[in-house]
Amino acid sequence: MSIADNISNLKKETEHSNVKLIAVSKTKPVEVLQEAYNAGQRVFGENNVQELVEKQEQLPKDIEWHLIGHLQTNKVKYIASFISLIHSVDSLKLLQEIDKQAAKNKRVIDCLLQIYIADEETKFGLGFDEAIELLRSEEFTVLKNVRIVGVMGIATNTENQKQLKEEFYELHTFFNGLKTSFFRKEDSFKEISMGMSADYKIAIEQGSTMIRVGSLIFGQRLIPHWKNN
Repeated sequence: MSIADNISNLKKETEHSNVKLIAVSKTKPVEVLQEAYNAGQRVFGENNVQELVEKQEQLPKDIEWHLIGHLQTNKVKYIASFISLIHSVDSLKLLQEIDKQAAKNKRVIDCLLQIYIADEETKFGLGFDEAIELLRSEEFTVLKNVRIVGVMGIATNTENQKQLKEEFYELHTFFNGLKTSFFRKEDSFKEISMGMSADYKIAIEQGSTMIRVGSLIFGQRLIPHWKNN
């Protein structure tokens, strides 16, 4: 099937859940993203800053760009002028840098706290206690150019549906706790980014508001050219 068909089928599947479809376009050439754009897709997720900047410069300006991969503090400045949402905030230090660069660009940048939910070795993500500690810190309260609008989590890479369901349930439960404790009056705190090509249906069942889908739209990933530089 074509990219347009894939997008159409995914949107039909998810139309009753009010979930936002993020097309994960990392490693895909601009022509392929344009094809998805022509099919009506307007939200794209990238995990490499250099690639994201290159694509943003070449593609239509009404695209909503999401940074979904690990973000180094020294790379924030390159995307601060246009990024719509950063999914992968995993430290106060990173949040402070985003705030600093957002202020320079006279804007507020929306962010998600990346929460560690997988039962496997992974490099990034805040523990539940760490996320609460961050939100309680004085350093966080003085940040004026970032807005926490929800949480993001990556489940274990497993076919065990019971485990996936439990991990997504855990993240949704934690989101509810944060909403009650820290964001009760903030209507903007409403996003739970969880679910990818292999597990998005379970994630939607467990309350996801954003699914990050790549291979089901574009096919398997290519080896990116900058990895060889």
